[in-house]
Order: sequence, then C-alpha cells, then structure tokens
Amino acid sequence: MASAVQQLTSTLEQDPNIGAGAVQTTWNDAGDLALVKATLKMDGNAPEAFAMIERLRNEVVPETFGGVPAEALVTGETAFNADFFQVVDDWTPIVFAFVLGLSFLLLLLVFRSVVIPIKAIILNLLSVGAAYGLMVLVFQEGVGADLLGFQQTPTIEAWVPIFLFCVLFGLSMDYHVFLLSRIKEHYDQTKRNAESVAVGLQATARIITGAALIMVVVFSGFAMGNLVMFQQMGFGLAVAVLLDATIVRSVLVPAGMAMLGDWNWYLPNWLKWLPNLNIEGAPPPVLVPPVIPEGAGD
Repeated sequence: MASAVQQLTSTLEQDPNIGAGAVQTTWNDAGDLALVKATLKMDGNAPEAFAMIERLRNEVVPETFGGVPAEALVTGETAFNADFFQVVDDWTPIVFAFVLGLSFLLLLLVFRSVVIPIKAIILNLLSVGAAYGLMVLVFQEGVGADLLGFQQTPTIEAWVPIFLFCVLFGLSMDYHVFLLSRIKEHYDQTKRNAESVAVGLQATARIITGAALIMVVVFSGFAMGNLVMFQQMGFGLAVAVLLDATIVRSVLVPAGMAMLGDWNWYLPNWLKWLPNLNIEGAPPPVLVPPVIPEGAGD
C-alpha cells in the first residue's frame, strides 16, 4: 500500500491543477492508514475543481490502487459538494413527482374534479417558477442586488431550489384549498359557478392577504442576514408568497374559474366510484316536523 500512496502523491505533485508543494502525506502509527492532502489552485466550487474530483475518482485512484488490498476515498469540501449536488440531481425529480402526484390525488378526492387539481398544480408551479426566476435575476445577474443589500453570487445554493419548492408548494396549496373550499361550499348550495367564485373570493381575500403579509415580513427577516444562502432563501420565499397571495390567488384563480364555468367541477364517469369526501364535514341533518294525523288532537 505504501508504494501506491507514494505513486498517488507523485501523480498529484505533477498535476497542473495542484499547487507546488501542496501535497502532504500523513501516516498513522500502525502504518496502515494514510491521509494525502492536496490543495487545488482554483476555487473549490469552480467547474475545474469538480472535474478534478471526477478524474481522481474515475481514473487516478483506480489506476493507482488497482490490485492493492486497500480502500482509497476522495474526500474534502469539493468532493462533499460534488456528492451533494449529485444527490440533489438524483432526488429532485422524485421529490417533484411525489409532491405533485400526492397533491393531485388529494385535491381530486376532496373536490371531486380533475380540472381543479390540474389548474392548482399549474398555478402553484407558476409561483415557484417566478420565485426561481427572480432569484436568478437578483443574485446571479445582480439586478437590484446592491439596492436590496444582497450579495451577487455565480450560482444559487444547491439546497435552496428544492427547499423553496417544498415550502412554497405547501403554503400555496394551503391558500388554494382555503379559497376553493369556500367556493365549492357555495357552489354545492346554488350550482351557480360565477357567483360562487365571487363569494369565495370575498370571504377569503382578507384572510389570505393578511396571512401572506405576515409570512412576507418573517421571510424578509431571513433575507436581511449576512449569509448569502439565507438571503436567497428569505428573498425567494418572501417574493413567492407575495406573488402567490396577490396575483395568483386573488386574480388568476378566480378569473380562471369564472372562465371555465361548470367545467371546474368535471369528473369523468369512470371516476365516479371515488369516495365523496367533504372537508367541511357531513352536512347537518334536515329536521322534518312530524305529520300529525287529522283528528289526533280531538
């Protein structure tokens, strides 16, 4: 193993991406464990640094330790970031599919409509997409970053997009269900779609706007910090909630439902077997006065 470690050290010292004298090897007392430290010339988050990690893992280490009864691991901050980015890339589609699929199923069961969940998912993705775009515009492009006191960065933190998606989708769906429940409640009583949309919007607009403003203030507090990751998180959450509660919930949702009319509540016949869930609980029983036969009181 010692010869393999020596060969690895020589290879790293000759690599143009490694600084001169930047390779150090430390052995434990038993002589069966070695730590080889190498300092890269470039920034640890640069694409060249990640390419170096990939080359070490796929080429240099296997060639050096091939046939040697030892395990060689490539670690460090750059390697950790590379592994983290890979995990995010692998799991992001799964998280998106799970959240969207479960949301569709729950809305389908609660509102007994295929149009409602499709429209809700599209509008919620619109809020998330707007937040992503504004984050790139401010933090990566630097538009308004100085004015807002934010740091301009070459990239968005890897964990921020998926974190924002999960939080924002939950908050957006909360507003959406709150608004739709009022609309459906009135529609079930009157079967007048346009009137139900107006009544639902009037009943929930102030509550939704007030709750959103509270969260915007809270998230803005995160954005006022000095750590760029929290600036990105706070700004993204604040902007998305503000857009969702004003433009999406107060304008796009009612307008879309008014245009669709009774199609909002369309459910195919082959889905009629689904259980009829009522989020407001079972309706109160209708009390019918007893019929008193004629002459019973004589």
